Amino acid sequence: HADRAAAAAVRAVSPMPVLDLAGVSVVAGDRVILAPLTWRVLPGERWLVLGANGSGKTTLLNVVSMYLHPSTGSVTVLGERLGRTDVRVLRRRIGFMSAALAGQLRPALAAVDVVMTARYAALEPWWHTYTDDDRAAALRCLGRLGVAWAAQRPLGTLSSGEQQRVLLARTLMNDPGVIALDEPSARLDLGGREHLVSALGELTLDPLAAPLILVTHHLDEAPPGMTHVLMLRDGSVVASGPIDETLSATSLSETFAMALQLERRPDGRLTAWASPGRSADRAPG
Repeated sequence: HADRAAAAAVRAVSPMPVLDLAGVSVVAGDRVILAPLTWRVLPGERWLVLGANGSGKTTLLNVVSMYLHPSTGSVTVLGERLGRTDVRVLRRRIGFMSAALAGQLRPALAAVDVVMTARYAALEPWWHTYTDDDRAAALRCLGRLGVAWAAQRPLGTLSSGEQQRVLLARTLMNDPGVIALDEPSARLDLGGREHLVSALGELTLDPLAAPLILVTHHLDEAPPGMTHVLMLRDGSVVASGPIDETLSATSLSETFAMALQLERRPDGRLTAWASPGRSADRAPG
């Protein structure tokens, strides 16, 4: 806890953006996957990245996590600029979670090893040497997400919800400078999703936790405590800014190209649904 508090104190006084994208685009052949985008994430912020399938959300997060080089623009994460730093080292400071990354982990790996390999941003424990302190840190991360009991269980034997909690614990292994989550509730049933949203809420509401970016296309998956929103449609930015000022039925409708209603629940959760009696293929003006 003392280490986390010290890291948070450094982040709080640092004027340096956690993430700074300037004119970033991703183009494949003649297809624009992500139009030129400028985006900053500052210390203490929790960003929700919203958009339909194919809107560029995952591409953006792969750029942020330095697994993908953009076609144009500059990417600076935690003060390090892509192309001028060793991304293998920098990735250790980024708590990254995605379905693609999870799919590369052996199902036979014990949960504690899944978490511990994040120490070196690796996928297997035999590529590096780990200490007792590393293993103890991994166990603490599992405990923080309520799955310490599964430490020695093979990842593949756990339920989808339990696996997602293990993977979320993995993002915390190195006291990261930023956490980037790509649709962490995918594949979960209602119960598993709610358990995971509760766990995410502990991070978004924790003032000592690192800045967080959550990619989703389901508003119901957003935990309380999100401070900002970036909304994408067909690779372009629809709206960006503080969530209370930016997220509305109008901006949401434009993002998903259909007339939607938006509800902010007393517990801080969000819900959206199609407007009855309105055309589903035309957003309100």
